[in-house]
Amino acid sequence: MQTSLTSRLVATTVVLLFLVSVAVAAFTTLALRTYLLNQRDADVVRSAERWNMPGRQNSLDEIFQGRNQKPGTLVAVIDGGVNRAVVLGTGPGEQDTIDLTKENDLTGVQTDGNVHQIQVDSHGTYRVVAQSIVIVGAEGSTNGILMIGLPTADISDAIGSLVLWESVFIAVGLLVASGVGVVVVRRQLRPLREVAATAHEVASLPLAAGEVVLPSRVPESLTRENNEVGEVGAALNALLDHVEGSLAARHKSEQQVRQFVADASHELRTPLTTIRGYADLASQRPEEMQTALAKVKEESARMSGLVESLLQLARLDAGRPLQFEAVDVTQLVVEAVADARVVAPDHQWRMVLPEDPVTVRADAVALHQVVTNLLTNARKYTPAGSTITVTVEPDGFLVHDDGLGFSPELVESAFERFVRGDASRTRSETEGGAGLGLALVKAIVQAHGGDVTLRSAPGDTTITVRLD
Repeated sequence: MQTSLTSRLVATTVVLLFLVSVAVAAFTTLALRTYLLNQRDADVVRSAERWNMPGRQNSLDEIFQGRNQKPGTLVAVIDGGVNRAVVLGTGPGEQDTIDLTKENDLTGVQTDGNVHQIQVDSHGTYRVVAQSIVIVGAEGSTNGILMIGLPTADISDAIGSLVLWESVFIAVGLLVASGVGVVVVRRQLRPLREVAATAHEVASLPLAAGEVVLPSRVPESLTRENNEVGEVGAALNALLDHVEGSLAARHKSEQQVRQFVADASHELRTPLTTIRGYADLASQRPEEMQTALAKVKEESARMSGLVESLLQLARLDAGRPLQFEAVDVTQLVVEAVADARVVAPDHQWRMVLPEDPVTVRADAVALHQVVTNLLTNARKYTPAGSTITVTVEPDGFLVHDDGLGFSPELVESAFERFVRGDASRTRSETEGGAGLGLALVKAIVQAHGGDVTLRSAPGDTTITVRLD
């Protein structure tokens, strides 16, 4: 089951806080226990040292009376003719005798002067030190082992109480931390929820068709990339900008396709209408048969050219591979200009060629069509006597004419399909065109990885072709 980010963050924080609290509590408890045991061991050693001072006469009565000993002190004498152990009470003479026959831990304590921990039945745990002393009695002096011990019950009680309070404080602290954590995390994640709200708002918009505008954006205050939320907000805005741009491009493409289909239909309808009209004329007036056939042939050729151009554009759009080979651009331009001189002797044709031939890898047929289309376009849309200059450069070529030029509003769309320059450039009345010449030029050049640009002013129009 998926849990919310708030729950996971709070749970993670609480778990970490719990682990840290337990570690601190354990360390504190261990440190306090060690400190108290060390203090208790020091007390045991001091108590034992009183009976082992130089020149001291130790009698059994003094030892078991517990003089200057704390209540609960364990006093035992082993050997020296005496085997006896008692636990001192709170008042004078109050003692609790211990049966040594049942206390293996007590009788097994080594006399090394170190503190040992033993378990005494019905009296709990003791810290004990054993040492050799001289015992003075009625029959003289004898050597024995004196054991002095202090209980650790109070230490255990203190440690138990500390653990209990630590557990209570940790539990209360975790509950408080959970509540505060939920409030704090929700507050910190509020900007992220605003970013999510923007995404949901955009997701609810109809994006399938038509012109789409995405008005929603993450507020600028939530796009500062100095924190994670800002990074998410900035990334979402960048994504929305990209999506909006893509949708706008899609809509523009759809509009272009619709316009393309409409223009193609219009261009095809015109020759078809003409052909049908002359066919009717020939059937009704046999004497006009030759004229009608000539017009039908002319319109059929025009329609064939249009269909061929549309087919070539479709192939280029589909990414059909070109046949690349080494092409001499200089020779190609010379041949194309020679053909243009024959077709339009009333124009001035000039060439500016480099000393060395310019060779590029290209599709020879397609590149020849580029040059031919540019020269045909310049010839059609300039008046007789205009000068058309073709300049070959190391990375391509350019075509310049001194005609009237393109109108300013046409420059940006000159390479789009079915765009004609009739409104700004002089055009022969006897030559038709569908507005696909420059579109084919651009498509072919881009298929070669190059680019084509237009710069136009009255008397100064230049189309530049750059090939990679």
